[in-house]
Amino acid sequence: MGQQSFLPGIDQERTQSEVEAAFEKYRLYKFLTFEEREAKTTAVWSDSPRSFTGTTTDQTASIAIHNVDTPAARREYCERIERIVRRLPRMEKFLIEEKYMNIEYDYITHENVYSFKFQPPISSGTYSKIRWKAFYKLAMDLNLIVERMGDDDYRGIQE
Repeated sequence: MGQQSFLPGIDQERTQSEVEAAFEKYRLYKFLTFEEREAKTTAVWSDSPRSFTGTTTDQTASIAIHNVDTPAARREYCERIERIVRRLPRMEKFLIEEKYMNIEYDYITHENVYSFKFQPPISSGTYSKIRWKAFYKLAMDLNLIVERMGDDDYRGIQE
């Protein structure tokens, strides 16, 4: 009798895309400055009566909340990513920092990282294994695992 697996089948390609998207968001938050919203200071005059729905809006308060909460959320997101990466094993951490957390990411190729950044250089296959191990841990911690859908995931007990 074979053993039944309780771990879901992971769609490696889609999971990798989710983790890469998380790093893209991280780099955007690190690179782009936050533009604060400002309240409109000009009055609006209208001849028609306004309808009241029983709610009041406070433009200044909602802008102030946005100006405080958005940068805090961006900072918290970046700190969470950095905390998770710091806990990775040395080679996984190095790979992620060089390839995905670098603001110049678009210009650094995988080949550049495994051939020139790693000292001594590593092979493409080793690089792929290290990258997937790091991505798997990151996806688990960030809740980005994408399960495979299909009949091959439902293996029964073999006789």
